[in-house]
Parts: sequence; structure tokens; C-alpha cells
Amino acid sequence: MSSVAAHRSEVLGLYRSLLHHSSRFASYNFRDYAIRRTRDAFHAAKYETDPEKIQLLINKAKQQLETVKRQSLISQLYSGEKLVLEIPKQKVFRKH
Repeated sequence: MSSVAAHRSEVLGLYRSLLHHSSRFASYNFRDYAIRRTRDAFHAAKYETDPEKIQLLINKAKQQLETVKRQSLISQLYSGEKLVLEIPKQKVFRKH
């Protein structure tokens, strides 16, 4: 497997893992922020061609993944009340 293909599969795996663990935050605001930040960072580096820079970005993403895993677990352990927009809408039946 070539170096580019190895980097590609590693980067895609990191991206998926970051999105997965970001979606596990109990708080809507933190969850949305983590997902948005992950997407923005990976899209900004999408066309990077310098192998040293790519390796630096991969290492940074690995560190961020560990942070997101830890913080999402803490978020689940100490979650507060849900925000109004997180509560599922209930159907309201009106009498005619």
C-alpha cells in the first residue's frame, strides 16, 4: 500500500472516530461545536500535500481524539438537564 493510501485510510478513520465521539457529548452545544470544529479542521486540510505537514496534522488529530473521548465521557457522567430544543416535539391534538 502506498504512503498516500495509508495516510488516506488513517485520516478517514480519525475523521470518523472524531465525529462518532463528538456526537456522544450530552450537551447539545458541546456536541454541535465538536462536530463543527472537526468538520472544519478536516475540510481545511483536505488538499494538503506536504508529507511532514500531513503527519503533523494526523498527530494533532490523534491528540484531539483522546481529548474528545475523555470529555464526552465526562459530559455523559455529569450531564445536566436537556435544552428545550433537545426535547422531542410532542404532537398536540386540538379539539375542533
